Amino acid sequence: MVGLMASKVRLYVDHPLGEGQSVPLSRDQAHYLFGVMRMADGTVLSLINGRDGEWDAEVIEAGKKGGILMCRVQTRPLLMPPDLWLLFAPIRKERTAFIVEKAVEMGAARIIPLQTEYTNNADRIRQDKLQAHAVEAAEQCGGTFVPPVDALQKLDRVLADWPAGRQLMFCDEAMIGDPVGLPDIAGPWAIVIGPEGGFSTKERDRLRALAFAHPVSLGPRILRADTAAVAALTVWQQALGDWG
Repeated sequence: MVGLMASKVRLYVDHPLGEGQSVPLSRDQAHYLFGVMRMADGTVLSLINGRDGEWDAEVIEAGKKGGILMCRVQTRPLLMPPDLWLLFAPIRKERTAFIVEKAVEMGAARIIPLQTEYTNNADRIRQDKLQAHAVEAAEQCGGTFVPPVDALQKLDRVLADWPAGRQLMFCDEAMIGDPVGLPDIAGPWAIVIGPEGGFSTKERDRLRALAFAHPVSLGPRILRADTAAVAALTVWQQALGDWG
């Protein structure tokens, strides 16, 4: 479109996107775009829905309680991340949100909060809030895919139902100082991070007994759980992911 006022705003919508597709706005979305960002008719913003890539859309109707956008042109196709899951034990609220946000930014395809023997604050986990953090992270980092955030699951159950063919990078704090030793195995992977206090002896023994689990060290120092998640994602992406 010629003559439209460009915008740097990116917005996630749960609505199909395509050329000429109209997109209705909720009251909250309208308040954000027209009340907070001061957009008006003719303004262009970027839309994503996690399925149809990124689209430039023009404001057609702007109101206090709603509005309508019109998709004009696709600016990016849907870019799927590597087939990598992040499994982690929730910690304090703001640090759990940090883990979810960084997992999205660093290319996780699925995020699974875990209940382990030493997990604290599990009763405070809200799946909808964590999913909202994932959406916000995708909006901010330029992603076109939003990974699902699962409801809290018990570690034992997740391991019992483990899908065939998926490898597991087991971040074992007992291996501090050892070489990383991540095997060069193509295909689906997952990373599992323990809670503050680490895995219990029973959990560590079980993980080490699994043929698909590969214990690794994250360096010579003990890392906080949120730092460990970022470090593990970095190690995996550098060795087996889409950073190359």
